[in-house]
Amino acid sequence: MEDSVVADTSPLTASFTSSAEELNAAVALHVRALRTGRGWSLDELSGRSGVSKGMLVQIEGARTNPSIGTLSRVADAFGVTVARLLEPAVDRTVHVSDYDEAPVLWRGGRGGTARLLRGLQDTELWDWRLAPHEAHSPDDHRPGTREVISVLAGTLVVTVGGEEHTVYAGQTIDLIADRTHTYENPTDVPARFMMLVTMPPREHDRRLIRQRP
Repeated sequence: MEDSVVADTSPLTASFTSSAEELNAAVALHVRALRTGRGWSLDELSGRSGVSKGMLVQIEGARTNPSIGTLSRVADAFGVTVARLLEPAVDRTVHVSDYDEAPVLWRGGRGGTARLLRGLQDTELWDWRLAPHEAHSPDDHRPGTREVISVLAGTLVVTVGGEEHTVYAGQTIDLIADRTHTYENPTDVPARFMMLVTMPPREHDRRLIRQRP
């Protein structure tokens, strides 16, 4: 199976109103606020995330365009989603966005894409498109993570723990996603599906929730 995951090594991409500068500014604001809110030094965040202190300084200064792989490690250290780090700096009661504003966080070797449409706390909404005979194997998710996938067009084969499940347009599959799994389009026509990802809060966040009045 061919799988080119530029999201692990390439910077975030967006178009029109969500410029790279706006995304970097939002990431800088949220990373700095989450780190200082927990009382962590840059060294501690570096140790927890596996991201170098120098890179974290660049991120908090909005002086770099970090890869999705880097953001995933930072988000996981905080116990939040990548979408949480990409939220606009200005709080909005209601936010309507165009499809083209959503950042492309994965590009397949055959032309497929994955856009993060929206993220709320521990929930993410994605739009996935797989080209014919294209596949993707996600990184390991946090224990307890679940995915709900609704196929809009084409055919999708979802392999979980070595067992294949064929899902056709109009069908929905949900799965525990904290184990090895793969999405594949085995046909000669493109496939498109929407994905809802839900992640349980980490233990640190549970303690914060219990302490709230």
